[in-house]
Amino acid sequence: MAHHHHHYHTIAFYGPIRIWLMLTPSTMPLFFCGSILFMLAAFSLIVGPLLDIELSIRHHGHHEISLVMPQPKQIASMSNISQNYATSVVGPEILPNTIWASSLASQYYGCGSPSDSFASRVPTLQSNGYIFVETSGGLNQQRIGIVDAVIVARLLNATLIVPFLDHESFWGDKSNFSDIFDVEWFTASLAPDVNILKEIPARSKIKREMLYSTRAPRRSEPEYYIRYILPLLKRKKAIRLTKFDYRLSSGLDEGLQKLRCRVNYHALRFTEPITNMGKTIIRRLRQKGGRYIALHLRFEPDVLAFTGCYYGGGEKEIRELGLLRKRWETLADFRSKTGHRSGKCPLTPEEVGWMLRALGFANDTHIYVASAEVYGGESNLAPLKALFPHFHTKDTLTTSMELEPFAHYTNRMAAIDYIVSEESDVFITNYNGNMVKVLAGSRRYHGHKRTIQPNVKKLGSLFLSRKNMTWQAFSTKLRRIQRGYIGDPNERRPGGDFFEYPDSCLCRSKLGNMTHVDMLHHERNSDDAMELDAFDEHGTEEVDQDILHLQYADLINEANAGGGDVGDKEMEEISFLSE
Repeated sequence: MAHHHHHYHTIAFYGPIRIWLMLTPSTMPLFFCGSILFMLAAFSLIVGPLLDIELSIRHHGHHEISLVMPQPKQIASMSNISQNYATSVVGPEILPNTIWASSLASQYYGCGSPSDSFASRVPTLQSNGYIFVETSGGLNQQRIGIVDAVIVARLLNATLIVPFLDHESFWGDKSNFSDIFDVEWFTASLAPDVNILKEIPARSKIKREMLYSTRAPRRSEPEYYIRYILPLLKRKKAIRLTKFDYRLSSGLDEGLQKLRCRVNYHALRFTEPITNMGKTIIRRLRQKGGRYIALHLRFEPDVLAFTGCYYGGGEKEIRELGLLRKRWETLADFRSKTGHRSGKCPLTPEEVGWMLRALGFANDTHIYVASAEVYGGESNLAPLKALFPHFHTKDTLTTSMELEPFAHYTNRMAAIDYIVSEESDVFITNYNGNMVKVLAGSRRYHGHKRTIQPNVKKLGSLFLSRKNMTWQAFSTKLRRIQRGYIGDPNERRPGGDFFEYPDSCLCRSKLGNMTHVDMLHHERNSDDAMELDAFDEHGTEEVDQDILHLQYADLINEANAGGGDVGDKEMEEISFLSE
């Protein structure tokens, strides 16, 4: 029997073109599947824009972020930014006023005034002697030393000579105290609490170069100064305390902590030229954009070298930062090609930009960058500038003539940055150094202005995977990670330094004259308490260093009791070991 093959023909018309399709029982399923896929594709092209419109309407009223992707020919280094972020995306559901300031901030104020039980200073004639302090480090490290020098003078009933600033540090700044701080205001404002003189009186016949020198251990308790330094002071009548930075315990009684606040937040006032320059920059920033962010970027070669961070720059980066790292003899060799996600390294400028956008800061936000040289220069700054075009520094807001009196002095330039950052609406940290610590405490004391600290350990893994998620998912996860790190009054890191968390000097008006410690206890038990991430200890100086210093102090004490001094050789050995 003959078999008849049935063929089914159809004609498809596309304009003037005719396409003949031959359909057989074996080809018909393929034809229908292809038709369905074609119709689905056409449907998505029509409906997709409508869904975008609906999404925009649904989120109307929330803060929107418009991200603009620079063209590759404009900024080559931006090629690594995910295309997911190169479109207009809906920002986090945070109202603008909560981004810029905490709703709780107005309830708190600084309360550093002494209590009625805090005794006045002893009369000059009853002073136990003169203390001459040599500070150490950069501007803010020296500031901490100055504050603690006042406290030590108070503890010992001593007369403090205006501290001598560090001229030998890495920065090589030869400025004196009076070049940076208003010395007349400093001595007068602290007169009720401590005897302070500019120089040792000539009538004492004590020469500065002949002063007996000693060094206290890091974080020494008040008892150390009473036990070891006071006998020295009474015997010598004048002593020099060297490398005086972090030489006093963070935890003191409330009366001394409040004195710390009066020194730090009231007595240490910058000189008029520095203050006026800072105010000029602030005024120009306000005229340009009203509110502004101050960003302490700290993406500087010495910081990256010290932390041993690697950011993907290949052999050139390893070589450059490795050479800088050799300045610190105690540090291990540069960790070649290891990641920078240990939680001890600054975020890149690009990552800082993404963090700010995810938190809800729009691209019309004005940013003042308070930093020195940025590693990688313009190529590393370009992504941040693309995200925030209103990018300012001291150099862009002033003329070279205006900056000339300060430009050759690192500490004076740092003082200008301090003023502008302290007055900013939001302060963003990127590395927890001395400036960040001191500024964060000052901003808490002066009205709890928002200070945002990246939760670097947890943000690291998020940035590594950001290209594999939508903007909405990325920003939601980032805001969750940053809970407890955005500068609300009820945030606190257990064991934090007093200069960063001046608890004894923070009071809450709404609940009466409540100290910050009581306030924290209250809020931890309230419904609106902020969930805190676990605190990561930064570590303390090794125990054997403290033991070494105590041995040194005991030797000094024994020498005093025996009427003699410690031998030169013994002094050299102890000094060498304690460095």
